[in-house]
Amino acid sequence: MGDPFFQNVMPEFVAELTTAEQEVEEEVVTEGSDESLMKLLSMPYATLSERLKQAALDLKETAVIETWRVTGQHVQDFTLYSGTLGTAFLLFKAYQLTNNKNDLNLCSEIVRACDSASLRSRDVTFLCGRASVCALGAFAAKHTGDDQMLNYYLTQFKEIKLHKDLSSELLYGRAGFLWACLFLNKHIGEGTISSSYIGALLNEIVEDGRILGVSGRCPLMFEWYGEQYWGAGHLLAGIMHVLMHVKLKPEEVEEVKGTLKYMIKNRLSSGYYPSSEENCERDVLVHWCHGAPGLVLTLIKAAEVFGDKEFLEAAVHAANVVWNRGLLKRVGICHGISGNAYVFLSLYRLTGNVEFLYKAKAFACFMLDRAHKLISEGQMHGGDNGYSLFEGIGGMAYLFLDMIEPTGARFPAYEL
Repeated sequence: MGDPFFQNVMPEFVAELTTAEQEVEEEVVTEGSDESLMKLLSMPYATLSERLKQAALDLKETAVIETWRVTGQHVQDFTLYSGTLGTAFLLFKAYQLTNNKNDLNLCSEIVRACDSASLRSRDVTFLCGRASVCALGAFAAKHTGDDQMLNYYLTQFKEIKLHKDLSSELLYGRAGFLWACLFLNKHIGEGTISSSYIGALLNEIVEDGRILGVSGRCPLMFEWYGEQYWGAGHLLAGIMHVLMHVKLKPEEVEEVKGTLKYMIKNRLSSGYYPSSEENCERDVLVHWCHGAPGLVLTLIKAAEVFGDKEFLEAAVHAANVVWNRGLLKRVGICHGISGNAYVFLSLYRLTGNVEFLYKAKAFACFMLDRAHKLISEGQMHGGDNGYSLFEGIGGMAYLFLDMIEPTGARFPAYEL
């Protein structure tokens, strides 16, 4: 069985040509070749941005056709993660960049269909549950100026019930619902979801973590289906990331910091982070959902919130793993090259270091240059849901749109 990633032979840094230098260097090269990739890497950023924008808008149209038009506007999977709502989220992203009202209106139309499809769902989170339908619906209604629909979605959101056996993780649990509350407060207005309600959710998550946590070792620990996972998608890193968006009590601050320091201390010598306590010696995954990429984003948040140099150093250390082994043979956000590029965008946003922006650009250029060819040849997996936001080309389109204004880039449904 071969490696799950392509060998990264791209230079550590390539200086951009000026527009005049590019005109002198202009020549036709074979797409998907080393020459074509190097041409993209050295291209002036403004020129590259236009290439990425056009590619993103083309991919967006393909996602719309395959997830909405071809299905006869019938929603089978409503989720943002793998389903039709992810297309609506991508459309809204495109609208924010281009101000194309057609994208905004289609986004609203898809959300309405997902609203009907999600009414009986017991899943409550932003990524995989009804909360995202209501939250994105409210966000889109605010931009269309439809106060009636805005009030409808907010009312529906507040009627979501959290069942007693709900886990605390991001994909399916309390942290994922808490993130949706924070999304509404950021985009609709502070206090949309009350501080008392958010505080109660926070307390439930922290109390859950204390049950398995060990004071002086790892203060907070969580379990999902019998395993104590470390990842962003499932459990530890993702929960810590969400908690750092909420005002914490002094003892909670120390518990979050202590948990992150436990993970740093127990990373593998290779720089990898294990997927779980049970797999503490496995040197395999470089995914957002399980592995170093998700940890980098969480550690960057910790560096922002707490100001500890240790967290930034650990983030940079883990980012080296992503650079060396993060060109995965998948395109998606969750466990693919698109998601891994956000490691470098986040480090660039925090530090202003253009070498991190270059590495994000390198991952994006790799896909721009050869993803379609590699997928068609069977060398790259197009995703179990090939047009979706988190598993397929929808994620690649979202990354390309974020590359156009990199200081504002945020990993979708994770970084606020």
